[in-house]
Amino acid sequence: MPVDDEPAEFPGRDSFRGDWYHTGLWPHEGVDFTGKRVAVIGTGATGVQAIPEIAKEAEHVYVLQRTPNYDIAGGNRPMTEEDGRAIKDNYREIWQTTRETGFGFPYRTPERTALSVSDDERRQIYEEAWQRGGFRLGTTFNDLLVDEDANETAAEFLRARIRERVRDPEVAELLSPRDHPFFTKRPPLENGYYDTFNRDNVTLVNVRDAPIREITERGVRTADGEYEVDTLVYATGFDAMTGTLFKIGIRGRDGLDLREKWAKGPTSYLGVTTSGFPNLFMITGPQSPSVLTNMPVAIEQHVDWITDCLRYLRERGADLIEPLPEAERDWVDHHDEVTATTLLPRANSWWVGANIPGKPRSLYPYVGGLDVYRVICDRVAARGYDGFTTGSAGRTTGGFAGVARATFDELAAEAS
Repeated sequence: MPVDDEPAEFPGRDSFRGDWYHTGLWPHEGVDFTGKRVAVIGTGATGVQAIPEIAKEAEHVYVLQRTPNYDIAGGNRPMTEEDGRAIKDNYREIWQTTRETGFGFPYRTPERTALSVSDDERRQIYEEAWQRGGFRLGTTFNDLLVDEDANETAAEFLRARIRERVRDPEVAELLSPRDHPFFTKRPPLENGYYDTFNRDNVTLVNVRDAPIREITERGVRTADGEYEVDTLVYATGFDAMTGTLFKIGIRGRDGLDLREKWAKGPTSYLGVTTSGFPNLFMITGPQSPSVLTNMPVAIEQHVDWITDCLRYLRERGADLIEPLPEAERDWVDHHDEVTATTLLPRANSWWVGANIPGKPRSLYPYVGGLDVYRVICDRVAARGYDGFTTGSAGRTTGGFAGVARATFDELAAEAS
């Protein structure tokens, strides 16, 4: 079964005689697991979505988990007429709010810290966010990503929810994260995931303590033994942020390969351009907010900004734009400085490239906030695209006044 998103390179992977699937390229016609013994490798966002549905059909499901996640209640339900009416009646306001929030959600993070309220009040705030579903729990207080003690209050709330949902205390503990702060990995949205482990036909396999040794003809062999199955499901993730760009085979000036330039990690200006690659625009590229925000909102912001940039060039008869190396270095330094103020580097997540062997470790998305980033990009453009060189037929002009960093510092000072 050929796929573009290959499963992890487990020894013996090609020897398995049953069917196997990767969650990144699921068959459009669906898969019938009725009566099958299934092993699901991985418990990230796609695994959390697939496992409850597979368990409804399969004879037995082995869930091979290396690292538990803080899975938040998704709150999926049928949409009512009232829901639709409320959205349509407030459509402009909803979209305006998404553009003005750090995570691109249609709700704002209150200006309060987790330890500024009583234990009872904080628990009620978390409970309300849990009941409403979605990522609201991560936006209940403004210091969850920067203060370890504040973060632990949310982490323990979620672990308590797991203990309530999963009947077997040992299984509940295995599903409870304790090795990284909440929201330092992309928290999956679960809809029945934890309840699935109360089913008789579901077994949680801890592959952190007993790692996967190989894929065999009949299933998966771990350090503790072999699990014989009919079907394998790889929910092993993706080479995010840079992997797809590398697959395209992008080359810049003098044939420079993007993979070569980024061999030690990505470098960009605003996460939308990179020096040495004139006229290359990246939609939600590394060092832009991208996957740390509501992606459609981030994509829309980039498309609008690039469109305006192309219009600017056309009006001036220019056909070239490229970031200056000094602007790129400054943006990367700024990106790293903002990252260092948060808890995000504490987790081995795909946000830092930890899921791909040999991938340079850094926080790939920009954590300064989509709202702040939007202002930065707009001011860079308003200053004649500060940090870029533009022109035509070898005649280019441009300078760097540090508008991007100055804008962030100004907005941060206003917020404090």
